[in-house]
Amino acid sequence: MAWRFLGDATEAQDIVQEGFLKIFKAASRYRPTAKFRTYLYRVITRLCLDWEAKKRPEYMEVLPSLSDSSRDPEALVALGQLSSAVQKCLADLPAKQRIAITLRHYDGMTYNEISEVLEVSPKAVDSLLQRARDALRRCLAVYR
Repeated sequence: MAWRFLGDATEAQDIVQEGFLKIFKAASRYRPTAKFRTYLYRVITRLCLDWEAKKRPEYMEVLPSLSDSSRDPEALVALGQLSSAVQKCLADLPAKQRIAITLRHYDGMTYNEISEVLEVSPKAVDSLLQRARDALRRCLAVYR
């Protein structure tokens, strides 16, 4: 989730490491009112939002992975371009919409789990996802 939100593997590793340190330091105060996964995502989400608020400098785009050498080179280029387009459109979304999309579509969380992470109602999650999907649809229409 952190990598998809931040778009930078090094920054994401730093955020996740910081999240685990925060959880470790607060371990004595932890009360299992929700799944640990939800608690972890809430901590990481808050750190990502803090990072977004600080507006870190943008880094160069990551080149697509060429792990499957059996694919046609043109298909790999097209896939890389599509992946870059999706990442660019995701980066243009407001932070909460980007987190909601990431948690739902990349991490497979339910609306209720996302609502716990973002501390909003499931109806608000539905609204965030709908606005994010509409914005992504408009942004990606240029690439068709």
